[in-house]
Amino acid sequence: MLTASTLRGRMVLLGPAFVAAVAYVDPGNVATNVTAGAQFGYTLVWVVVLANVMAVLVQYLSAKLGLVTQASLATHVGQRLRRGPRLAYWVQAEAIAIATDLAEVVGGAIALYLLFDLPLVVGAVLTAGVSLLVLRIGDARGQGALERTILGFLAMIAVGFVAGLVVNPPAASEVAGGFVPTFAGAESVLLASGIIGATVMPHVIYLHSGLTSGRLGARGREVSVAGLLRATRTDVVLALLLAGVLNLSLLLVAAAGLQGLPGTDTLTGVHALVTSELGAGVALLFAVALLGSGLASTAVGAAAGAEVMQGLLGIRVPLLLRRVVTVIPALVVLVLGIDPSRALVVSQVVLSLGIPFALVPLVRLTASRAVMGEHVNRVGTTVAACAVAAVVIALNLSLLVLTFT
Repeated sequence: MLTASTLRGRMVLLGPAFVAAVAYVDPGNVATNVTAGAQFGYTLVWVVVLANVMAVLVQYLSAKLGLVTQASLATHVGQRLRRGPRLAYWVQAEAIAIATDLAEVVGGAIALYLLFDLPLVVGAVLTAGVSLLVLRIGDARGQGALERTILGFLAMIAVGFVAGLVVNPPAASEVAGGFVPTFAGAESVLLASGIIGATVMPHVIYLHSGLTSGRLGARGREVSVAGLLRATRTDVVLALLLAGVLNLSLLLVAAAGLQGLPGTDTLTGVHALVTSELGAGVALLFAVALLGSGLASTAVGAAAGAEVMQGLLGIRVPLLLRRVVTVIPALVVLVLGIDPSRALVVSQVVLSLGIPFALVPLVRLTASRAVMGEHVNRVGTTVAACAVAAVVIALNLSLLVLTFT
């Protein structure tokens, strides 16, 4: 029986999954889900739901690995590779971190442009700077303070993305129809691949295991590993449920109010349409939520890059230096005048290349009794994880093929 004291104990242990959940509502996800709703109405509702269900399993396994072994996924991989392969693995992981930063910083820059008419380059610098301050909160005041800060950003994002549903709620029957698996032509298949491929992000798989690897200290003291795993399951389900609701809200808002309208292929176009169709107030909340999404997700992306470098190379780079290095590609893209929305799409393609390098080791490690001991995955969990890995990898490969052909 779940007593009040037990419930309070579990609540204290919540947090890491909410930091990871920010990656599921980043600017890339915003663009993908709005496009899905605007172009195909409610057809791909089931895809958004499926993507988040798969994400629950992946993020739980990542958290479980860190919790049980007290080491991150990157650390485990680094310990098992010789110097040459380890450096090559780090190069691809670093490319993923840079691609992640590109999407988040560009998204934040677009939001600042929409809100304050700031030049995109200036907005990118400000986004990177604020994300550095967010990370400094975690360094100075501990992981709990970082988690509370990210929760504040998630609340901001939630208000902005759900506001459109309040103003123009979709018909329940049409939403229910979207839960029936179906497609509306080849273009919808491509977009479905993009939704699932962009949902399971490699950088946040690395990060989540790092966030939980210290859970046996501080708040986790006096709690058994089994108890911590129960709390972690609650943490992951609640955080990914929130992320799933927000992603679904974006699709429903677009399906109910923007379907068939031109201009939904860019974030600035979406903002203009929201203004004309749903009102300036909803558009303002959307822009604020997009800004919160960019700021929070780029901070999480930078933290993930630092975790990967520490785990694979044993090198801890000062946050300021790391922030400068990873933000340079975004600045170059904006200075050269490359279409920001196109840059977001390309960044998602690059991210998809790194998914097998994170998913496959994660499944193998959590299925190994030598690594996990008594907390090794059950056979059913491993089968489900292999199926998720196969689906995600296959969809990302098809996304790459379709993108370049």
